[in-house]
Amino acid sequence: MNIYYEKDADLSLIRSRQVAVIGYGSQGHAHANNLQDSGVSVSVGLREGSQSFSKAQQAGISASSIEDAVRGADIVMILAPDEHQAQLYEQSVEPNIRHGATLGFAHGFNIHFSRICPREDLDVIMAAPKGPGHLVRSTYIQDGGVPTLIAVFQDSSGNAKSTALSYASAIGGGRAGIIETTFREETETDLFGEQAVLCGGATALVQAGFETLVEAGYAPEMAYFECLHELKLIVDLMYEGGIANMRYSISNTAEYGDLTRGPRVINADTKQEMKRILSEVQSGEFAQEFIRENQSGAKNFEALRKLGQQHPVEQVGAKLRDMMPWIKSNRVVDQTRN
Repeated sequence: MNIYYEKDADLSLIRSRQVAVIGYGSQGHAHANNLQDSGVSVSVGLREGSQSFSKAQQAGISASSIEDAVRGADIVMILAPDEHQAQLYEQSVEPNIRHGATLGFAHGFNIHFSRICPREDLDVIMAAPKGPGHLVRSTYIQDGGVPTLIAVFQDSSGNAKSTALSYASAIGGGRAGIIETTFREETETDLFGEQAVLCGGATALVQAGFETLVEAGYAPEMAYFECLHELKLIVDLMYEGGIANMRYSISNTAEYGDLTRGPRVINADTKQEMKRILSEVQSGEFAQEFIRENQSGAKNFEALRKLGQQHPVEQVGAKLRDMMPWIKSNRVVDQTRN
């Protein structure tokens, strides 16, 4: 595996080009602001009537229609939600992107699953920070960075990798490490990790633990602290030095319970289900399901989202977090700005 740093990237490449960032959500705002702070000429392309226009303008970034942003760009980075990218590319990007330009993504979903089939004259690259956009931005401001994956799907110019390195470094990746991968590997591992561990697995485990304690008669507040609030401490210790570091830091009682009871919760049946989830990702079954869901109006998606928001752990947590003002004073996500 090749890993690169700032010294390996030529920032003059990205600084000599006009970059259009399509979308100003979590990743979009981070890429656009970090690029601009790195001395890159950047504009943001947004749909007509987008609420993000004012956010981009308040940050001092030029904002225009997607079509206008694409026409004036040498590099077009598509950071709109996955479910909108194929239509956006067909209607607004491909008719306007100049010959020989670079098309970029922060996730390989639409390329890997052939939702977007780029013109042959385009370089097609990936620059994918391994963290949410709000972290990409906050670490950059603190003179740090988030490890970033790069990949080349199509190298029409012969310089696609150098462009990817330059772009990744300009958004802060070179400060932490830029790792070379492929569109396939990034897409499949990313989807699996989100579904089985980081988002799906973790949230389901928290909710099940909370429900188990409350159903046994314990106070919801106690259940919240034990199953959600303290999770940050454990994750921070793992983030800092791995699982062994976390186990070194907790009590012997906690460590013994971890080693003897953890495998009873996450067992062979759980791993078998993880393998099925991975198979659904690899075969494209999940991608097709997600595409169909959005094409049909995302009614099931919205219902599941609303159900999650109404879970008792959310209601209890909102009240308890109001008792801890330091959490709000140091928020990574501020929906009024990003």
